[in-house]
Amino acid sequence: MQPLILTAAITGAETTKEQQPNLPVTPKEQAEDAVKCWEAGVRVIHLHVREDDGTPTQRLERFKESIEAIREAVPEMIIQISTGGAVGEAFEKRMAPLTLKPDMATLNGGTLNFGNDVFINHPKDIVRLAEYFKETGVAPEIEVYESGMVTAIGKLAKKGVITHTPLHIQFVLGVPGGMTGEPRNLNYMVDHLRSEIPTATWGVAGIGRYELQDAIMAVVMGGHVRVGFEDNIYYHKGVLAESNAQLCARIARISKEFGRPLATATQAREILGI
Repeated sequence: MQPLILTAAITGAETTKEQQPNLPVTPKEQAEDAVKCWEAGVRVIHLHVREDDGTPTQRLERFKESIEAIREAVPEMIIQISTGGAVGEAFEKRMAPLTLKPDMATLNGGTLNFGNDVFINHPKDIVRLAEYFKETGVAPEIEVYESGMVTAIGKLAKKGVITHTPLHIQFVLGVPGGMTGEPRNLNYMVDHLRSEIPTATWGVAGIGRYELQDAIMAVVMGGHVRVGFEDNIYYHKGVLAESNAQLCARIARISKEFGRPLATATQAREILGI
């Protein structure tokens, strides 16, 4: 079993300071948060950026500020930017931050209802973005929200549209409109992935109440784990988490108790093909 890669989704595009007062928003806050997460065992920061007033943005300059701040504070941290942005963001703006050459970036596997909105990822745009990953040399992290997306991504891999090896799949389970995060669903998604792309690595981000149970399953099943305020703001039901690092440290403890070590930065890069 591979060492566990722990990812922190520290900000997201939906969570607000009103919901979670400890949400890092500015580049300085994100860099400070990244240091604490690194100390808790995190080796990948999943990065959305905001304006100072908390508004989600795909503005290139803002991504540059946050990436530089995090790299200065934690040089070994793997930075994985979001190309999803906020729901409804223009696709060109979603693609633009790849020019900054982060270590990784997300490639969403399809369109889905997202709460009261629709998160649109047109097939032609998925192909277009996949080609842009190859042009920029950035490693993709494929985000899938239901099983049909695994099949679709498998076809793109077989056609040579997506070529990164090994391909890393992130199951995002529990979004209203997508597949829920019950254990049977994660088991099914992993089995389905193995049949479509046997060489792929995988991780899971359980949304809300699914975060902890899906993380524990991934620890035991050999997958990797994403936690953080983008996905869940609570430590226990009704009790706000003190920090992203607190959520991450819990998973690190569980993994170590199980006997599965956390990946070093070098090991994480080898596993992800960076």
